Amino acid sequence: MTFLPKLAVLGLVLALGACSQNALDYQGDGSGLAGSAGALGSASDPTSVAHFQQVIGDRVFFPVDQSSLTPEAQAVLNAQATWLLSNGFNATIEGHADEQGTREYNVALGARRANAVREYLVSRGVPGNRLQTVSFGKERPVAVCSDESCYSQNRRAVTVLAAGLTG
Repeated sequence: MTFLPKLAVLGLVLALGACSQNALDYQGDGSGLAGSAGALGSASDPTSVAHFQQVIGDRVFFPVDQSSLTPEAQAVLNAQATWLLSNGFNATIEGHADEQGTREYNVALGARRANAVREYLVSRGVPGNRLQTVSFGKERPVAVCSDESCYSQNRRAVTVLAAGLTG
């Protein structure tokens, strides 16, 4: 094998290696922590990520073109705040929008939604330095169709737990 093909193979191996993730790396798509169910724990364990996602609830939904929190969203966020205060995880709050509107509008709307969730959690005692926000706008839908049934699922903010515990 000459030098150039060896270099190409090495580059391919390095590129594929960079794509692999540690079992606790942040997914960033609303799915929480990566890895096996063992890394997430059991939903019956109140300190586990699985419990947070499945029992507490890791997402809240918004009305069309709004970033105000509904009473249902506030109830979920109250439970999230209690859980976060008891378990010490950091979190990234992802803001999302449905496919209607421009990319720029939806990124801004997603940011407002993520910030509304962050501000609410902070008002409930979660330290602001443990919460980050990111907006994906309409770029990461969980449901794809041109119908309200899909749009309503995509108008959301997701609290994604970070792999590391706070000190």
